[in-house]
Amino acid sequence: SAAASEPAAKGPEPAAKGPEPANNGPLEPGSSSLRAGVLKQSSRENLHRKNTECEVFDDGTNTFFWRAHTLTVLFILTCALVYVTLLEETPQDTTYNTKRSVRARRRQDRVCLPIVDGRQRVFISVCVAYWRFWLCVSVVYELFLIFILFQTVHDGRHFMKYIDPKLGVPLPERDYGGNCLIYDPGNTTDPFHNIWDKMDGFVPAHFLGWYIKTLMIRDWWMCMIISVMFEFLEYSLEHQLPNFSECWWDHWIMDVLVCNGLGIYCGMKTLAWLSMKPYQWQGLWNIPTYKGKIKRIAFQFTPYSWVKFEWKPASTVRRWLAVLGIIFMFLLAELNTFYLKFVLWMPPEHYLVLLRLVFFVNVGGVAMREIYDFMDDPKFYKKFGQQAWLVAAITVTEFLIVVKYDPHTITLPIPFFIMQCWFLGLVLIIFWTVWRFFFRDITLRYKETRRRKQEVPGDRPLGNGNGN
Repeated sequence: SAAASEPAAKGPEPAAKGPEPANNGPLEPGSSSLRAGVLKQSSRENLHRKNTECEVFDDGTNTFFWRAHTLTVLFILTCALVYVTLLEETPQDTTYNTKRSVRARRRQDRVCLPIVDGRQRVFISVCVAYWRFWLCVSVVYELFLIFILFQTVHDGRHFMKYIDPKLGVPLPERDYGGNCLIYDPGNTTDPFHNIWDKMDGFVPAHFLGWYIKTLMIRDWWMCMIISVMFEFLEYSLEHQLPNFSECWWDHWIMDVLVCNGLGIYCGMKTLAWLSMKPYQWQGLWNIPTYKGKIKRIAFQFTPYSWVKFEWKPASTVRRWLAVLGIIFMFLLAELNTFYLKFVLWMPPEHYLVLLRLVFFVNVGGVAMREIYDFMDDPKFYKKFGQQAWLVAAITVTEFLIVVKYDPHTITLPIPFFIMQCWFLGLVLIIFWTVWRFFFRDITLRYKETRRRKQEVPGDRPLGNGNGN
């Protein structure tokens, strides 16, 4: 800056002595060349200053302010939404609630857009615009949920009529329990009518859903745990939603073994095929046959390479807690499917329910890959993934809508014996966590130290007898 100020100080001198060179003709060419040199030097110094200012980096003193803090922002946003849902009383003024929800959506937009910058870090080798589209849909869906959250129960349900005039009407819940006989001798016309009654459109939906979930999670045991845990949740919450009431063979044979189990098996086989399948990314018009062109178009929406997930939940405490969090969020998203259509009065076969499932299918794969990269290589992936952040926010917001719109249903007391089972399971998880990651390591280190102390001195090499 001192060097740059020197020409500025000398600049006025020729202007102050302007009348003298005007009478001296031979000095004019020299003065113009001098001005050109001064301007060129000044431009070079300005360019150097701008380039130096752009080279901004973290010197280690303000590292906290250089990080994205996506998880912190997610926690603060969740706390704000929890306050609106549980502690703040919703006014009965529709106009005021609409204006307030618009303001909340603007604030949410300012939070989401800096985090969701439209870049894809994991699914980048195929149709990038496709995944960016679903990223934008995630932002829009989260803003829509916040709008619904700020409405009263009556206005929120009435607003669904603007989407479909058939909505906004209370619907009876279907009970899948009742007569649970596989073979009903009392019905001479069709003794197996109970089985055929359960064979509706949700059977292939269960299979397809777990096939896609397996492609997301890419782990056999995690899929089976989530599948079995959800059946336990249905047992535990059937006093709240009649839709959860099913026969024992519907729970464990048709759901866990047939639909879910077959979907998981086919998904794992597909994963094995994808991990070994060769990818030929040649030009479409260079393929000679029409069949090859069609396959090439279909493979455009498959990844260039396939990463095998190795969750290793028992390796560290961080990974174990992360896996527990993934299982919890999966189960919460599954429960939101049933509770949302219950509180918003949407039939199970309505296209909005199907669109929500299609939405989670497209965003879930990206979110799981971002979570896995964040867990597997935290030094490289220092920021929580954009899509994973949005999926977590959407899942929490959906649950808060359920809490606000029907607090009576979700606060119905759980039967005492079911509470005992869940309490026992929670105690076992805590006990195993403490033993595996704390006491077990201490015991292993103690045994190793004791083994080294008990080494036989005779195993050491002996001297040559001369005291050496």
